[in-house]
Amino acid sequence: MRKTHYIGFRNFLHQPFFKPSPKPRPFKAYSFVPFSPLAMLDPTILTIGGIVLGIAIIERVLERWGVIDLSDQFAKVMRFILPVTFYGALLYFFATFMF
Repeated sequence: MRKTHYIGFRNFLHQPFFKPSPKPRPFKAYSFVPFSPLAMLDPTILTIGGIVLGIAIIERVLERWGVIDLSDQFAKVMRFILPVTFYGALLYFFATFMF
């Protein structure tokens, strides 16, 4: 048999008999996003890579045709463009896909 517990009206409104449930402790959750090589298929990165590759191919064609002066000019430009483009594309990639 169960015993019936009577609660008065005043106690019912103030609820001193009711014990609050313990609140869960907060915890830090970390997420991991795996690196996907398919993210390099972004149109911006492909366009920049295509332009640089096109300039390199033009330089090689000019060397074969014997236009050395113009080929040297392309080589001087490429010495500056390649590192700037590489680091710029790398920065763009990490800023776009990682954050």
